[in-house]
Formats: sequence, structure tokens, C-alpha cells
Amino acid sequence: MPPDPVALFDAQRPRLLRIAYRMLGSWAEAEDIVQEAYLRWHRGVERHDEIRNPAAWLTRIVSRLCLDHMKSARARRETYPGTWLPEPLIEPEDDALRPDNLTLSLMLALERLSPLERAAFLLHDVFGQPLEDVALTIGRSAAATRQLASRARAHVRLDRPRYDISRDAGEELVNAFFDACRSGDAERLGQMLARDATFHADGGGKVSSYPNVITGADKLVRLLLGLHRKFTGQMEFLGATVIDGLPGFVWKVDGNIQTTALEVSEGQITALYVTRNPDKLGGVTVH
Repeated sequence: MPPDPVALFDAQRPRLLRIAYRMLGSWAEAEDIVQEAYLRWHRGVERHDEIRNPAAWLTRIVSRLCLDHMKSARARRETYPGTWLPEPLIEPEDDALRPDNLTLSLMLALERLSPLERAAFLLHDVFGQPLEDVALTIGRSAAATRQLASRARAHVRLDRPRYDISRDAGEELVNAFFDACRSGDAERLGQMLARDATFHADGGGKVSSYPNVITGADKLVRLLLGLHRKFTGQMEFLGATVIDGLPGFVWKVDGNIQTTALEVSEGQITALYVTRNPDKLGGVTVH
């Protein structure tokens, strides 16, 4: 009995979604890409049982669709109002369900790569595709693909965090940070923030936000105290979670849902990533 093509595809769907999301930085766009791959798989293949490696075939299709899509996506980001952040990905509690080890901050580092460098790095280094398969996918020689992956690796290495934080420790930090923000505890906030901490906020031009990255603990404390004064009694904590590998939380302020992810090094917060753009928050839930 020939294999069920729907079952074959469904077995690969979670991995394909992850690849597309890492390529594009948008879960909604990743779902569109994977759906297009399904249509090509379902309508364009006469004998699915003749495909020796369905996983490799589907990975190739999704990757090529992403590469085509990235051209227009990059053009849109050049005119994006203010700071652009990847769509927040709420991680499952079981770390074994995370097939890659990328974080939100590393996703931003990937934005500085060319589409081919990004594809080579993700497919080979992150998702473990053989170099020859990656070369076939991106239409380059094995030697050229090796160079692309190497250049990407060098860029990403500079941005890879040196310190990990456990889920429990991250949740404890998140709760303490939010309590300090909600109570306006300037001294506590100053202790929690690294001296050169940065603040990144993505409103997408849809809601009020800070268009530029803000750097420095003193500036961040003043900013957070200003939010405390403006929204006293309107900050609602919806739950701690993990956002793209970083400790974070979902909350409401002035009735608007948003997410905040915290990058941490040696026990201090080195970066805050706040997503307020409602177009990126439709699928946000707290596990």
C-alpha cells in the first residue's frame, strides 16, 4: 500500500514551519509558505512513493519559497516604521520540542545576513542538512555554500549570548522585573539592568512606541518609571513564558496586549524586546 501523502506531509509540518519562521521572522508568513508547499506536494507530485526522501524534498521547496519571499520582505522592512522585531514565538514548556537553539536576539543578528547566507546557516548549522543538500537547495556549488555558511557563522558568533538561564530562573527574574515596573521601584530596576542595557520596541506604526533603540540603564529606568506614572493601575500581567528562547512575559497596558522578552547575562538584563504591533500578536498565548 503506497504511503499516505497527507500523513507524510503532516509528519514534516512542525519542522517546515520552524524553518520558514527562522528564515522569515514571521509565523504568519511561515504558515503561508508551508501551505503553498503542501499544495505543491499534493497537486504537483504524481507518485509520492517515488520520492526517496520526502523530508529533504519538502525542505528544499520551503527553503526556495522563503528565498523568493525574502526579497519582498526585505524591501518592506526598509520602510518599516521604527524598530522591527521578529514575530514573538511563545515556546513550549518542554525544551525537547525546540529543535533549534536560536533566540530572539540571534534572529535579529540573522537579519544582517544576505538571504543566501541566512539560508545556508540555518539549513546546515541549525537544522542539520548535509552541505550538498543545502547547495542544491540554494542553487550554489558546495564550495560556495560552505563559504556562505562560514561567513554567516562568523557574524552570528559575535552575537551569540554567552550565558543561558534556566526556565525557573527566567520566570523568577520576569516576575521581579514586572513587579519593579508596576511599583515604580527605581532602585530595584537599576540593579536589574546592565549598564549598557538596550530597549527595543516594535509598534509597527499601528500603536504608540519608541521608534529608536534606547541604550543605557539610566535612560531605561527613566523610561520605565515614566510608563509606571502614565499607566498606574493599567498594567496587567498575563503570565511568564519563554519568547524565542528568552525569558519573557505577556501583559496588557492601556488595554493593549504586548510581549516583552529579556536577554540576560550574568544575572542582569542586557536587552528588552517589546512587541506592541497588533499584527504580530494575534496568535500569542501563554503556556
